[in-house]
Amino acid sequence: MGALSHLRVLDLSRVLAGPWSGQILADLGADVIKVERPGSGDDTRSWGPPFLKDANGESTSEAAYYLSANRNKRSVTIDFTQAEGQRLVRELAAKSDIVIENFKVGGLAAYGLDYQSLKAINPRLIYCSITGFGQTGPYAKRAGYDFMIQGLGGLMSLTGRPEGEEGAGPVKVGVALTDILTGLYSTVAILAALAHREQAGVGQHVDMALLDVQVACLANQAMNYLTTGNPPRRLGNAHPNIVPYQDFPTADGDFILTVGNDSQFRKFAEVAGQPQWADDPRFVTNKLRVANRAELIPLIRQATVFKTTAEWVSQLEAAGVPCGPINDLAQMFQDPQVLARGLAVNIPHPLAGSVPQVASPIRLSETPVEYRRAPPLLGEHTEVVLEDVLGLDAGEVRRLRSTGVL
Repeated sequence: MGALSHLRVLDLSRVLAGPWSGQILADLGADVIKVERPGSGDDTRSWGPPFLKDANGESTSEAAYYLSANRNKRSVTIDFTQAEGQRLVRELAAKSDIVIENFKVGGLAAYGLDYQSLKAINPRLIYCSITGFGQTGPYAKRAGYDFMIQGLGGLMSLTGRPEGEEGAGPVKVGVALTDILTGLYSTVAILAALAHREQAGVGQHVDMALLDVQVACLANQAMNYLTTGNPPRRLGNAHPNIVPYQDFPTADGDFILTVGNDSQFRKFAEVAGQPQWADDPRFVTNKLRVANRAELIPLIRQATVFKTTAEWVSQLEAAGVPCGPINDLAQMFQDPQVLARGLAVNIPHPLAGSVPQVASPIRLSETPVEYRRAPPLLGEHTEVVLEDVLGLDAGEVRRLRSTGVL
Protein backbone atom coordinates (compact mmCIF):
# COMPACT_ATOMS: atom_id res chain seq x y z
CA MET A 1 0.00 0.00 0.00
CA GLY A 2 1.33 3.42 -0.93
CA ALA A 3 1.80 6.15 1.66
CA LEU A 4 -1.19 8.06 0.23
CA SER A 5 -3.39 5.10 -0.66
CA HIS A 6 -6.11 6.41 1.66
CA LEU A 7 -6.55 9.57 -0.43
CA ARG A 8 -8.53 10.39 -3.56
CA VAL A 9 -7.44 13.19 -5.89
CA LEU A 10 -9.64 14.81 -8.52
CA ASP A 11 -7.24 16.06 -11.19
CA LEU A 12 -8.93 18.69 -13.37
CA SER A 13 -5.61 19.98 -14.69
CA ARG A 14 -3.90 19.52 -18.02
CA VAL A 15 -0.55 20.13 -19.73
CA LEU A 16 2.29 19.79 -17.18
CA ALA A 17 2.41 21.59 -13.80
CA GLY A 18 -0.88 20.20 -12.47
CA PRO A 19 -0.53 16.73 -14.00
CA TRP A 20 3.03 16.54 -12.63
CA SER A 21 1.73 17.14 -9.12
CA GLY A 22 -1.05 14.63 -9.69
CA GLN A 23 1.45 12.02 -10.89
CA ILE A 24 3.59 12.47 -7.77
CA LEU A 25 0.54 11.94 -5.56
CA ALA A 26 -0.46 8.93 -7.69
CA ASP A 27 3.03 7.45 -7.44
CA LEU A 28 2.71 7.73 -3.66
CA GLY A 29 -0.46 5.64 -3.78
CA ALA A 30 -3.31 8.14 -4.09
CA ASP A 31 -6.29 7.29 -6.30
CA VAL A 32 -5.97 10.07 -8.88
CA ILE A 33 -8.99 10.53 -11.14
CA LYS A 34 -8.09 12.59 -14.19
CA VAL A 35 -11.14 14.39 -15.59
CA GLU A 36 -10.76 15.20 -19.30
CA ARG A 37 -12.78 16.70 -22.12
CA PRO A 38 -14.65 14.08 -24.15
CA GLY A 39 -13.11 13.70 -27.60
CA SER A 40 -9.84 15.56 -27.10
CA GLY A 41 -8.73 15.23 -23.49
CA ASP A 42 -5.57 16.73 -22.08
CA ASP A 43 -3.90 19.09 -24.58
CA THR A 44 -0.64 17.16 -24.36
CA ARG A 45 -2.18 13.98 -25.76
CA SER A 46 -1.67 15.58 -29.19
CA TRP A 47 1.64 17.34 -28.49
CA GLY A 48 3.72 15.20 -30.83
CA PRO A 49 5.49 13.66 -32.53
CA PRO A 50 6.81 11.51 -31.06
CA PHE A 51 3.84 9.26 -30.30
CA LEU A 52 3.81 5.88 -28.61
CA LYS A 53 3.81 2.99 -31.10
CA ASP A 54 1.36 0.12 -30.69
CA ALA A 55 2.22 -3.58 -30.74
CA ASN A 56 2.28 -3.48 -34.58
CA GLY A 57 4.68 -0.55 -34.73
CA GLU A 58 2.01 1.94 -35.76
CA SER A 59 1.72 5.34 -34.08
CA THR A 60 -1.02 5.71 -31.49
CA SER A 61 -2.67 8.94 -30.37
CA GLU A 62 -0.64 8.89 -27.13
CA ALA A 63 2.04 11.60 -27.34
CA ALA A 64 5.28 11.07 -25.43
CA TYR A 65 4.66 14.43 -23.73
CA TYR A 66 1.37 13.20 -22.25
CA LEU A 67 2.98 9.92 -21.19
CA SER A 68 5.56 11.79 -19.10
CA ALA A 69 3.10 13.13 -16.50
CA ASN A 70 0.05 10.88 -16.17
CA ARG A 71 0.91 7.38 -14.99
CA ASN A 72 -0.91 5.71 -12.10
CA LYS A 73 -4.07 7.76 -12.84
CA ARG A 74 -7.56 6.82 -13.98
CA SER A 75 -9.04 8.81 -16.88
CA VAL A 76 -12.70 9.84 -16.89
CA THR A 77 -14.24 11.93 -19.66
CA ILE A 78 -16.89 14.42 -18.47
CA ASP A 79 -18.21 17.49 -20.27
CA PHE A 80 -18.75 19.85 -17.36
CA THR A 81 -20.00 22.64 -19.60
CA GLN A 82 -23.26 20.67 -19.31
CA ALA A 83 -25.30 20.74 -16.10
CA GLU A 84 -25.20 16.97 -15.66
CA GLY A 85 -21.45 17.00 -16.13
CA GLN A 86 -21.08 19.65 -13.44
CA ARG A 87 -23.19 17.52 -11.13
CA LEU A 88 -20.93 14.51 -11.69
CA VAL A 89 -17.75 16.49 -10.98
CA ARG A 90 -19.30 17.96 -7.82
CA GLU A 91 -20.25 14.48 -6.65
CA LEU A 92 -16.71 13.27 -7.30
CA ALA A 93 -15.32 16.28 -5.41
CA ALA A 94 -17.60 15.46 -2.48
CA LYS A 95 -15.91 12.07 -2.28
CA SER A 96 -12.35 13.38 -2.81
CA ASP A 97 -9.66 14.74 -0.54
CA ILE A 98 -7.86 16.93 -3.07
CA VAL A 99 -8.73 18.85 -6.23
CA ILE A 100 -6.03 20.08 -8.62
CA GLU A 101 -7.02 22.56 -11.33
CA ASN A 102 -5.23 24.99 -13.64
CA PHE A 103 -8.04 26.98 -15.24
CA LYS A 104 -7.83 30.73 -15.58
CA VAL A 105 -8.71 32.69 -12.46
CA GLY A 106 -12.46 32.49 -11.94
CA GLY A 107 -12.87 30.09 -14.87
CA LEU A 108 -14.52 27.30 -12.89
CA ALA A 109 -16.93 29.53 -10.96
CA ALA A 110 -19.34 29.57 -13.91
CA TYR A 111 -19.70 25.80 -13.55
CA GLY A 112 -19.98 25.78 -9.77
CA LEU A 113 -16.62 24.04 -9.53
CA ASP A 114 -14.60 26.80 -7.86
CA TYR A 115 -13.19 26.43 -4.35
CA GLN A 116 -16.02 28.19 -2.53
CA SER A 117 -18.66 26.09 -4.29
CA LEU A 118 -16.91 22.78 -3.60
CA LYS A 119 -15.94 23.77 -0.07
CA ALA A 120 -19.63 24.16 0.71
CA ILE A 121 -20.23 20.47 -0.05
CA ASN A 122 -16.87 19.19 1.26
CA PRO A 123 -15.27 21.38 3.96
CA ARG A 124 -12.32 18.98 4.23
CA LEU A 125 -11.40 19.47 0.59
CA ILE A 126 -7.90 20.69 -0.29
CA TYR A 127 -8.25 22.65 -3.51
CA CYS A 128 -5.04 23.50 -5.38
CA SER A 129 -5.28 26.15 -8.11
CA ILE A 130 -2.28 26.45 -10.44
CA THR A 131 -2.09 29.49 -12.71
CA GLY A 132 0.57 31.55 -14.43
CA PHE A 133 0.37 34.51 -12.06
CA GLY A 134 -1.77 33.51 -9.07
CA GLN A 135 -5.23 34.51 -7.90
CA THR A 136 -4.30 38.17 -7.19
CA GLY A 137 -2.32 40.98 -8.77
CA PRO A 138 -2.54 42.87 -12.08
CA TYR A 139 -1.57 39.80 -14.15
CA ALA A 140 -3.96 37.38 -12.43
CA LYS A 141 -6.26 36.92 -15.41
CA ARG A 142 -3.44 36.40 -17.91
CA ALA A 143 -2.60 32.98 -19.27
CA GLY A 144 0.89 31.84 -18.40
CA TYR A 145 3.11 29.24 -20.06
CA ASP A 146 6.48 27.96 -18.92
CA PHE A 147 8.57 29.57 -21.69
CA MET A 148 7.02 32.97 -21.13
CA ILE A 149 7.49 32.70 -17.37
CA GLN A 150 11.15 31.70 -17.78
CA GLY A 151 11.63 35.00 -19.61
CA LEU A 152 9.46 37.26 -17.47
CA GLY A 153 10.63 35.61 -14.23
CA GLY A 154 14.32 36.30 -14.82
CA LEU A 155 15.60 32.78 -15.48
CA MET A 156 16.49 33.41 -19.13
CA SER A 157 18.53 36.47 -18.20
CA LEU A 158 20.86 34.06 -16.38
CA THR A 159 20.91 31.28 -18.98
CA GLY A 160 22.97 31.38 -22.17
CA ARG A 161 26.35 32.51 -23.41
CA PRO A 162 27.67 35.80 -22.01
CA GLU A 163 27.79 38.98 -24.02
CA GLY A 164 30.76 39.10 -26.37
CA GLU A 165 30.83 35.36 -27.02
CA GLU A 166 29.61 33.65 -30.17
CA GLY A 167 25.96 32.73 -29.75
CA ALA A 168 25.49 35.18 -26.90
CA GLY A 169 21.95 35.77 -25.73
CA PRO A 170 19.26 34.47 -23.38
CA VAL A 171 18.26 30.80 -23.68
CA LYS A 172 15.45 28.86 -22.04
CA VAL A 173 16.10 25.70 -20.07
CA GLY A 174 15.77 22.59 -22.24
CA VAL A 175 12.78 21.21 -20.29
CA ALA A 176 9.73 23.08 -18.98
CA LEU A 177 11.46 23.52 -15.65
CA THR A 178 9.10 26.15 -14.24
CA ASP A 179 6.14 23.83 -14.81
CA ILE A 180 7.99 20.95 -13.17
CA LEU A 181 9.04 23.03 -10.17
CA THR A 182 5.49 24.36 -9.80
CA GLY A 183 4.23 20.77 -9.76
CA LEU A 184 6.73 19.94 -7.04
CA TYR A 185 5.90 23.00 -4.93
CA SER A 186 2.19 22.29 -5.40
CA THR A 187 2.69 18.78 -4.07
CA VAL A 188 4.55 20.10 -1.03
CA ALA A 189 1.74 22.62 -0.40
CA ILE A 190 -0.93 19.92 -0.75
CA LEU A 191 0.85 17.66 1.72
CA ALA A 192 1.20 20.59 4.15
CA ALA A 193 -2.54 21.27 3.82
CA LEU A 194 -3.20 17.58 4.51
CA ALA A 195 -1.11 17.78 7.69
CA HIS A 196 -3.10 20.85 8.78
CA ARG A 197 -6.36 19.03 8.05
CA GLU A 198 -5.32 16.23 10.37
CA GLN A 199 -5.05 18.79 13.16
CA ALA A 200 -7.90 21.19 12.33
CA GLY A 201 -10.30 18.95 10.42
CA VAL A 202 -10.74 21.41 7.54
CA GLY A 203 -9.28 21.81 4.09
CA GLN A 204 -8.05 24.98 2.42
CA HIS A 205 -7.35 26.71 -0.88
CA VAL A 206 -3.81 26.46 -2.25
CA ASP A 207 -2.89 29.31 -4.63
CA MET A 208 0.12 28.35 -6.78
CA ALA A 209 1.61 30.56 -9.50
CA LEU A 210 4.30 29.71 -12.03
CA LEU A 211 5.77 33.20 -11.66
CA ASP A 212 5.99 32.90 -7.87
CA VAL A 213 7.77 29.57 -8.18
CA GLN A 214 10.13 30.84 -10.86
CA VAL A 215 11.19 33.79 -8.72
CA ALA A 216 11.56 31.61 -5.61
CA CYS A 217 13.81 29.18 -7.49
CA LEU A 218 16.30 31.86 -8.54
CA ALA A 219 17.87 31.00 -5.17
CA ASN A 220 21.42 32.36 -4.81
CA GLN A 221 21.11 34.43 -7.99
CA ALA A 222 18.13 36.30 -6.55
CA MET A 223 20.11 36.93 -3.37
CA ASN A 224 23.12 38.03 -5.40
CA TYR A 225 20.89 40.77 -6.79
CA LEU A 226 19.06 41.62 -3.57
CA THR A 227 22.30 42.02 -1.60
CA THR A 228 24.09 44.12 -4.22
CA GLY A 229 21.45 45.78 -6.40
CA ASN A 230 23.33 44.48 -9.46
CA PRO A 231 21.46 42.07 -11.76
CA PRO A 232 23.59 38.96 -12.34
CA ARG A 233 24.83 38.52 -15.89
CA ARG A 234 24.86 35.43 -18.07
CA LEU A 235 27.95 33.29 -17.55
CA GLY A 236 27.27 30.41 -19.92
CA ASN A 237 28.14 27.26 -18.00
CA ALA A 238 30.17 29.09 -15.37
CA HIS A 239 29.03 29.67 -11.77
CA PRO A 240 28.58 33.18 -10.38
CA ASN A 241 29.96 32.33 -6.92
CA ILE A 242 32.37 29.40 -7.40
CA VAL A 243 35.49 29.01 -9.60
CA PRO A 244 36.32 26.68 -11.30
CA TYR A 245 32.81 25.33 -11.67
CA GLN A 246 31.98 24.92 -15.37
CA ASP A 247 32.68 22.98 -18.56
CA PHE A 248 36.18 22.62 -19.99
CA PRO A 249 37.44 21.21 -23.31
CA THR A 250 39.22 17.87 -23.45
CA ALA A 251 41.13 15.98 -26.12
CA ASP A 252 37.91 14.35 -27.33
CA GLY A 253 35.07 16.61 -26.16
CA ASP A 254 34.19 18.39 -22.95
CA PHE A 255 33.74 17.63 -19.27
CA ILE A 256 32.36 19.40 -16.23
CA LEU A 257 34.59 20.37 -13.33
CA THR A 258 32.86 21.34 -10.07
CA VAL A 259 35.43 22.43 -7.51
CA GLY A 260 33.55 23.21 -4.31
CA ASN A 261 36.34 24.21 -1.92
CA ASP A 262 40.02 25.15 -1.70
CA SER A 263 41.13 21.62 -0.84
CA GLN A 264 39.51 20.28 -3.99
CA PHE A 265 41.18 23.02 -6.02
CA ARG A 266 44.59 21.97 -4.70
CA LYS A 267 43.89 18.35 -5.65
CA PHE A 268 42.74 19.41 -9.10
CA ALA A 269 45.88 21.50 -9.63
CA GLU A 270 48.02 18.49 -8.74
CA VAL A 271 46.18 16.19 -11.18
CA ALA A 272 46.47 18.89 -13.84
CA GLY A 273 50.23 18.98 -13.34
CA GLN A 274 50.06 22.57 -12.14
CA PRO A 275 50.46 22.38 -8.33
CA GLN A 276 51.67 26.00 -8.23
CA TRP A 277 48.11 27.20 -8.98
CA ALA A 278 47.02 26.28 -5.46
CA ASP A 279 49.65 28.61 -3.96
CA ASP A 280 49.29 31.43 -6.47
CA PRO A 281 48.12 34.52 -4.51
CA ARG A 282 45.47 35.11 -7.18
CA PHE A 283 43.92 31.65 -6.72
CA VAL A 284 44.48 30.54 -3.10
CA THR A 285 40.85 30.96 -2.03
CA ASN A 286 37.54 30.71 -3.86
CA LYS A 287 36.94 34.42 -3.28
CA LEU A 288 40.21 35.21 -5.05
CA ARG A 289 39.47 32.73 -7.83
CA VAL A 290 36.10 34.39 -8.47
CA ALA A 291 37.80 37.81 -8.56
CA ASN A 292 40.49 36.51 -10.91
CA ARG A 293 38.28 34.26 -13.02
CA ALA A 294 39.49 35.87 -16.27
CA GLU A 295 43.10 34.85 -15.51
CA LEU A 296 42.45 31.34 -14.18
CA ILE A 297 39.94 29.91 -16.65
CA PRO A 298 42.18 30.27 -19.75
CA LEU A 299 45.01 28.54 -17.86
CA ILE A 300 42.74 25.60 -17.03
CA ARG A 301 41.45 25.41 -20.59
CA GLN A 302 45.00 25.17 -21.90
CA ALA A 303 45.66 22.24 -19.57
CA THR A 304 42.47 20.22 -19.99
CA VAL A 305 42.80 19.70 -23.75
CA PHE A 306 45.70 17.27 -23.29
CA LYS A 307 43.61 14.47 -21.75
CA THR A 308 40.40 12.76 -22.84
CA THR A 309 37.17 13.18 -20.96
CA ALA A 310 37.45 9.62 -19.61
CA GLU A 311 40.98 10.28 -18.38
CA TRP A 312 39.98 13.45 -16.57
CA VAL A 313 36.96 11.82 -14.96
CA SER A 314 38.93 8.77 -13.85
CA GLN A 315 41.91 10.71 -12.45
CA LEU A 316 39.90 13.43 -10.75
CA GLU A 317 37.42 10.98 -9.20
CA ALA A 318 40.39 9.05 -7.78
CA ALA A 319 41.66 12.29 -6.26
CA GLY A 320 38.26 13.19 -4.79
CA VAL A 321 37.52 16.09 -7.15
CA PRO A 322 33.88 16.21 -8.36
CA CYS A 323 33.58 16.08 -12.14
CA GLY A 324 31.69 14.32 -14.89
CA PRO A 325 30.99 13.96 -18.61
CA ILE A 326 28.31 15.80 -20.57
CA ASN A 327 25.98 12.99 -21.61
CA ASP A 328 23.19 13.01 -24.12
CA LEU A 329 20.07 11.12 -23.06
CA ALA A 330 21.14 7.90 -24.76
CA GLN A 331 24.43 7.96 -22.85
CA MET A 332 22.69 8.98 -19.64
CA PHE A 333 20.25 6.06 -19.70
CA GLN A 334 23.20 3.68 -20.19
CA ASP A 335 25.22 5.17 -17.35
CA PRO A 336 26.05 2.48 -14.75
CA GLN A 337 24.63 4.54 -11.88
CA VAL A 338 21.40 5.26 -13.76
CA LEU A 339 21.06 1.56 -14.55
CA ALA A 340 21.81 0.57 -10.96
CA ARG A 341 19.15 2.93 -9.64
CA GLY A 342 16.57 1.63 -12.11
CA LEU A 343 15.65 5.06 -13.46
CA ALA A 344 13.91 3.62 -16.53
CA VAL A 345 10.93 1.33 -16.00
CA ASN A 346 8.29 -0.28 -18.20
CA ILE A 347 4.59 -0.51 -17.39
CA PRO A 348 2.04 -2.74 -19.21
CA HIS A 349 0.01 -0.73 -21.74
CA PRO A 350 -3.21 -1.81 -23.50
CA LEU A 351 -2.09 -0.65 -26.96
CA ALA A 352 1.69 -0.90 -26.95
CA GLY A 353 2.15 -3.92 -24.73
CA SER A 354 4.32 -1.80 -22.48
CA VAL A 355 5.24 1.85 -22.17
CA PRO A 356 8.61 3.16 -20.97
CA GLN A 357 8.65 5.58 -18.07
CA VAL A 358 11.20 7.57 -16.09
CA ALA A 359 11.13 6.20 -12.55
CA SER A 360 10.11 8.32 -9.60
CA PRO A 361 13.13 9.59 -7.64
CA ILE A 362 11.27 9.08 -4.34
CA ARG A 363 12.67 6.16 -2.34
CA LEU A 364 10.60 5.23 0.72
CA SER A 365 11.68 2.23 2.79
CA GLU A 366 8.22 1.29 4.11
CA THR A 367 5.88 2.51 1.37
CA PRO A 368 7.81 2.43 -1.91
CA VAL A 369 6.45 3.88 -5.12
CA GLU A 370 4.51 1.36 -7.20
CA TYR A 371 3.86 1.56 -10.94
CA ARG A 372 0.28 0.38 -10.93
CA ARG A 373 -1.02 1.82 -14.19
CA ALA A 374 0.29 3.17 -17.45
CA PRO A 375 -0.81 6.69 -18.40
CA PRO A 376 -4.49 6.02 -19.18
CA LEU A 377 -6.17 6.06 -22.56
CA LEU A 378 -8.70 8.86 -22.90
CA GLY A 379 -11.75 7.92 -20.84
CA GLU A 380 -10.36 4.45 -20.13
CA HIS A 381 -11.86 4.33 -16.65
CA THR A 382 -15.05 6.36 -17.08
CA GLU A 383 -17.48 3.52 -16.45
CA VAL A 384 -15.64 1.89 -13.56
CA VAL A 385 -15.07 5.17 -11.72
CA LEU A 386 -18.66 6.35 -12.05
CA GLU A 387 -19.98 2.98 -11.02
CA ASP A 388 -17.55 2.33 -8.14
CA VAL A 389 -17.16 5.86 -6.75
CA LEU A 390 -20.60 7.36 -7.44
CA GLY A 391 -22.64 4.16 -7.53
CA LEU A 392 -24.15 4.78 -10.98
CA ASP A 393 -25.53 1.74 -12.71
CA ALA A 394 -24.57 0.70 -16.24
CA GLY A 395 -27.83 2.01 -17.69
CA GLU A 396 -27.28 5.50 -16.27
CA VAL A 397 -23.73 5.54 -17.61
CA ARG A 398 -25.03 4.58 -21.07
CA ARG A 399 -27.63 7.37 -20.89
CA LEU A 400 -25.02 9.96 -19.95
CA ARG A 401 -22.77 8.79 -22.77
CA SER A 402 -25.63 9.00 -25.28
CA THR A 403 -26.28 12.63 -24.31
CA GLY A 404 -22.61 13.60 -24.74
CA VAL A 405 -21.98 14.25 -21.03
CA LEU A 406 -19.37 11.46 -21.04
